Amino acid sequence: MAVTVTESFTFEATSNFADLPSGLRLHYHRAGAGNAETIVLLHGGGPGASGWSNFGRTMAVLAARFHVLVIDQPGYGRSEKLAELPKQFYTFSADAIAELLDQLGVEQAHFVGNSLGGGTSVRFALNYGRRAGRLVLMAPGGLNLNVFTPDPSEGLKKLFAFTAPPGPSKEKLADFLKTLVYDQSMVTDELVEERYAYAADPESLKGMAAMGATFWNPAMLEEGQLWREAGKLRQRVLLVWGREDRVNPLDGGLLALKLIPRAQLHVYGGCGHWAMLERFDEFNRLVTDFVLDGG
Repeated sequence: MAVTVTESFTFEATSNFADLPSGLRLHYHRAGAGNAETIVLLHGGGPGASGWSNFGRTMAVLAARFHVLVIDQPGYGRSEKLAELPKQFYTFSADAIAELLDQLGVEQAHFVGNSLGGGTSVRFALNYGRRAGRLVLMAPGGLNLNVFTPDPSEGLKKLFAFTAPPGPSKEKLADFLKTLVYDQSMVTDELVEERYAYAADPESLKGMAAMGATFWNPAMLEEGQLWREAGKLRQRVLLVWGREDRVNPLDGGLLALKLIPRAQLHVYGGCGHWAMLERFDEFNRLVTDFVLDGG
């Protein structure tokens, strides 16, 4: 059941589980009006990431106008963690989301995806066509192709270092989180503690490793390179980037902007990889206007 705008937007009040026909257990948050247009919010893929950590505050704002689903992608948050994935991650996650929407009776949804969640949003739109409405993609994985900046980026190097020998640590997590934001004061001790509780959990490490393996598997490699299929997108697409993004740098969006027929690009100065947090009020207005615009 969706929490209405008159109720408290707490983690537990909005928390739900779904046992999907495929056998996967998915955790999600739900809020807002059930008869309004649906927006799916999909988090990024860093250590300790979850739907709530990326979009808990955003959900409370958007639920005033929309039916909002904040989903823990497979391997993250409270969703099931598998040791191995049978499909490339974007496809596996998109298929799970389609099953969830079926269970909830949602025929079509708009998608807002950050990084890894942006990649899943694109794959859903490619594979499920009209079931995907408008797409808001923040430095989306798979769609970005660095033109001028080094690859892997500074942020991705810090991400890979998190699990490298001698293993995870709070210090390595803090180093990674600092690459996500322009305003370094956002990386507080409290945030590091909260994320590390998830990130260092053996089940979470297993899930993250399974996700990562699908991006290096030769049989799945091209499926994860979403820029190859960007020209097939027929949805209206809003690309959102922080000018100072150190994970998926801004120049990585140029090819997507060129290839996607109905794309536009919005860039925030003084902003990193977490536009939805660093430009919170502006971002929420941007998403609302983009989804509701009849053009």
